[in-house]
Amino acid sequence: MRIRRWLFWSLIPVSVWSTRDPRRAALGRRLMRSLGTLTLWVRRARRQSSLDGIGREWQRMFPDPTEHPITQVENGTVRAEIRTRCPYRGTGNVEGCYRMMEYDRRMMEKIGGQFVVLRSQAEPGVTACQVALRRLGTPIDDLVPAHVRTRPAP
Repeated sequence: MRIRRWLFWSLIPVSVWSTRDPRRAALGRRLMRSLGTLTLWVRRARRQSSLDGIGREWQRMFPDPTEHPITQVENGTVRAEIRTRCPYRGTGNVEGCYRMMEYDRRMMEKIGGQFVVLRSQAEPGVTACQVALRRLGTPIDDLVPAHVRTRPAP
């Protein structure tokens, strides 16, 4: 577990660097998807058919699943939190957070689900991300992602 935690945290600085600035969006997307693929391989992720299974498998991909608790499962949605302190916390860079979460979206594709950040630690005063997971192919238009909700009005 220590090695997994060390590896996970050692990659955070390059992840943030590659996702912070929109000019590096393409690089950040490729890097985050590659890291997601690496995690899937290292953790031997398995495709899940049940909603509960999707939530548990997503949780299992992290060094400490207790920092990613599932808070509710109902109406076809798993709600969970990411309590791990994020380097974007309080920065206001919700778009950067969205780009960095390509990691989770990549993992969810393999696991059989979809991933949406509803509240981001990048938002002022938020200390835990709130996320929603749904089965792959299930509509998600009723879920308003944090990067959309916080975007300034035109």
